[in-house]
Amino acid sequence: MSQQSLTTRSSEDALASVVVVDYGLGNLRSVTRGLERAGAAVTITDDSAAFAEADGVVLPGVGAFREGVENADPIREDLLAVADRGQPLFGICLGMQMLLTTSEEGATDGDAAVTGLDLVPGTNVRFDHGQKVPHMGWNELSVERAHPLVEGVDTETEGDRAAGATGGSVDGRYAYFVHSYYAVPDDDGATVASTDYDLEFPAIVANESGNVFGTQFHPEKSGETGLTILRNFVDICVAYRRGRDA
Repeated sequence: MSQQSLTTRSSEDALASVVVVDYGLGNLRSVTRGLERAGAAVTITDDSAAFAEADGVVLPGVGAFREGVENADPIREDLLAVADRGQPLFGICLGMQMLLTTSEEGATDGDAAVTGLDLVPGTNVRFDHGQKVPHMGWNELSVERAHPLVEGVDTETEGDRAAGATGGSVDGRYAYFVHSYYAVPDDDGATVASTDYDLEFPAIVANESGNVFGTQFHPEKSGETGLTILRNFVDICVAYRRGRDA
């Protein structure tokens, strides 16, 4: 992986600085555009120094669990350090699955299983209840518990957020999914929101402290629902920066 960085928006008019991790997988441009709409200045990089300086870090991903874990292995410790510092770490689709411990996908190709980041203990399993695979298209979100990613956070605007730019609840709204595996956390309390596809599975998960979280769906492809999620994420980043700088 290269150590080059690409910043796509001036920080002068941004609410928060966000790093989108470039580890060779993921729709970096579409994620970046969504974050910019939500008010973030985005840097696309695999430079750990940029991780530490950012208000939040996004781990996107499209593809297989094994490839994702192996590609990200050179920056594994840097991603774990993000979580340890209490920074917001947001996994999207494969990125969410990589937050877990293991995956059936990594153990069915004839090689030894690979280990994810283990920030949300659990495994990813393949749909096998007669569902059409992949699960593709729009599906409804059911919020299971409070978390700022799904409800927004109460932050002082200090005149820096345009009217209507804050996030909010996504309960009962629809998001866009494309996946063949779904998360099964060890702790049921890790599920923030669920979706039904002939079985109920986690659409959003989070760790116990709440700073590590992920969506199985693609917020950048989920219209207003996704924009709400991304605005909530930016608000989380703003709250983190204010707490860090206090």
